[in-house]
Amino acid sequence: MKRNIDMNEISDGKLYTSNDMAKIDCHGCKDCSDCCHGMGDSIILDPADIYRIFLGTGKEFATLLQEKKIGLKVVDGLILPYLNLSGKGEGCSYLNAQGRCSIHAHRPGICRLFPLGRVYEEYGFRYFLQTKECSCQNRSKMKIKKWLEMPHLKEYEQYVLLWHQFLMACEEEVSNLNEQEHQILTTYLLRHFYQTTYSAKEELMFYQEFKRRMELAKQTLGIIF
Repeated sequence: MKRNIDMNEISDGKLYTSNDMAKIDCHGCKDCSDCCHGMGDSIILDPADIYRIFLGTGKEFATLLQEKKIGLKVVDGLILPYLNLSGKGEGCSYLNAQGRCSIHAHRPGICRLFPLGRVYEEYGFRYFLQTKECSCQNRSKMKIKKWLEMPHLKEYEQYVLLWHQFLMACEEEVSNLNEQEHQILTTYLLRHFYQTTYSAKEELMFYQEFKRRMELAKQTLGIIF
């Protein structure tokens, strides 16, 4: 999802890699779940997010939609899933009665990232610290890769970049399509990367399966990036 922002207004002005230290440690959040409320439909999910939720809950894409754990929206011309918020204060549907994440080990990438964001560059991306988002006032420094708690971080970062590049290419392609062609592309993307359950039994295998699907999608859609 594209965002036009002034980095000087929302960050500390620095860009980080996963090996850098940043002031992100909230000390276990201490019963705070402010960042899990009031986000509307802005938490867009990528294929790895849906895969992780499936590993953690055993529920496939169609079931998550039916149970309203996720919804669908148009983002920059593409139909993508988002994490559904519900109830008083629009809290994440995966918060338990104590206000803690019930799928914490399988939480989406954007949840792991917060309060960091990403700045995409020509051959990769770097992280930045959102200084006005987290309500914790006494954060400590922590290495970013430790904060992310992401197994196979190198493969994950490669995946994130590949998915971003693919979405950018699809969004550019959409502007040249008629209504019927547009519908075919968006339907294919949703079915191919989200609705069809991944057979991978663990996350490293997921990235390998995803790459195979990506190559097939590029050939089928004729998209080059």
